Amino acid sequence: MKSKFARFLLAALFALSASALAQAGNSDALPAAPSSSTPAAANAAAEPPAPTGATRVGTINIEGAIYASNEGQRDFEALSKKLEPKQNELKGLNDEVESLKKQLNTSGDKLSEDARATLVKQIEQKQKSLERSVQDARDDAQAQQNEIAQRILQKMAPVIVNYAQTTGFGMIVDTSNAWPQGPILWAAPTVDITRAVVDAYNVKSGVPAPPKPAAPLQKPGAGTGAKPAGAAQPRPQTTAPATKPPATAPPK
Repeated sequence: MKSKFARFLLAALFALSASALAQAGNSDALPAAPSSSTPAAANAAAEPPAPTGATRVGTINIEGAIYASNEGQRDFEALSKKLEPKQNELKGLNDEVESLKKQLNTSGDKLSEDARATLVKQIEQKQKSLERSVQDARDDAQAQQNEIAQRILQKMAPVIVNYAQTTGFGMIVDTSNAWPQGPILWAAPTVDITRAVVDAYNVKSGVPAPPKPAAPLQKPGAGTGAKPAGAAQPRPQTTAPATKPPATAPPK
């Protein structure tokens, strides 16, 4: 998923950034033109815009910025919950196949030849059906993830361009993929603008930060080493990082 998603982001960002730069160059960099009826207006129109002289090169993790934004966290979490029923369905199918395989391994030699052949065929059919269902679920989840990413990126690209222009960057390079899959061999952390862009986008989008998980209640005797009789052991927290896409494959 990551490489395909990254390629999609690179292509979309290039198109959107080029468009935003062109618009910014036409509306912000050039002063208001005088009346077209004067010779000065014709000369000004013929002259190219003055170069800005920006030579700084910055980096941004586009994929990380999308997932880290308040909107990204909200929408990908909603997608994860939306896909839970399908996850449970696939897990049930997987458990059924594993149960039949276990039955074949433990009692296959006790079955008649016909019964064993029937069981083997049943396992093969259910295994193929499971694999098709898993692939369909992955494709559907991928399409929905890309739709969310594209929607956010379309609104984030102008923020990236505006930040680069106002802070004197002449080029911004995506670091979603590390070297050698990505174009950057090494870059100092000081040129990374990911966090600044995320903060700026959060302000522009107006989407509030997602609520933090509630802290677990303190058990009686906590901090003293004493545990009440029969007290349940606290369960480890399993919340996934907000910057990761929802899982789509069933457990193997």
